[in-house]
Amino acid sequence: MQRLDIILLERHPDLTRSRIKGLIEAGYVKVDGVTVDKAGAKVSGDEKFEIEIPPPVPATPGPEDIKLDIVYEDDDIVVVDKPAGMVVHPAPGHATGTLVNALLHHAPQIAALGCRERPGIVHRLDQETSGLIIIAKTEPAMQNLAKAFASHKFVKKTYLAICHRRPRLDAGRLETQLARHPVDRKRRAIVERGGKIAITNWRVVKALSPALTLVECVIETGRTHQIRVHMASLGCPIAGDKMYGKAVLDRQLVPPPARQLLHAWKLELYHPVSNIPLSFTAPVPPEFEQYGAIGSRE
Repeated sequence: MQRLDIILLERHPDLTRSRIKGLIEAGYVKVDGVTVDKAGAKVSGDEKFEIEIPPPVPATPGPEDIKLDIVYEDDDIVVVDKPAGMVVHPAPGHATGTLVNALLHHAPQIAALGCRERPGIVHRLDQETSGLIIIAKTEPAMQNLAKAFASHKFVKKTYLAICHRRPRLDAGRLETQLARHPVDRKRRAIVERGGKIAITNWRVVKALSPALTLVECVIETGRTHQIRVHMASLGCPIAGDKMYGKAVLDRQLVPPPARQLLHAWKLELYHPVSNIPLSFTAPVPPEFEQYGAIGSRE
């Protein structure tokens, strides 16, 4: 038996090993018709291998006329209520239709801010997470927002999550280290050492049913997949979360959730230029309301 990436490298010498590894982990390789996303997966070499080469991501994203749900805007910043399903910035498999593409059409000046692939972006939301995200429109705003988000001291981000089951306590604080999962590189995992500190303050808002609980999470850090990993560690994974959740529990819901039920609900911070305190709230999306999470609109 051999590693999948080694077999493919032998058969496709025009591709580098890192390129093959990236294609595998991004889900572009099938073995006997089944997608395999682990470069180290063992294969005999007799299988049928299929590689799909995605179109290249443009070095510089282009503007696209995509409607934005703008919560607030001035000369320096724009706050958007991002819908679930929208990717924040271009990446392999998502070269167009992203929030950045929409922003470049709405505010072309952001093209000069930050790196070319993520102009104006100082924090991100997962593709399937809805809610508030703030974008810089000027260089001073970009620099000051980046400092604020890096320090975790002057920004308060509050999320709503619909979770399976109910936590044993009504509230708590999770402080762990998060790092890449040792086996599945797309995932994050709680580790004893070598990770980055992740802090989530959570409280039960209300029981939605015997099977579901509405939980509020205030994060002190912004690690990748932080809330999703932390809630799963409590035995209360977020409903609809295909990576850290429980598919068998999702199938028991009517209707089964179409996406992970995590929503960036509130954002509080100081204006990056005027230093005036700002507070924004994104309405609870319809996906939440169909499970009884109502009464949180402001």
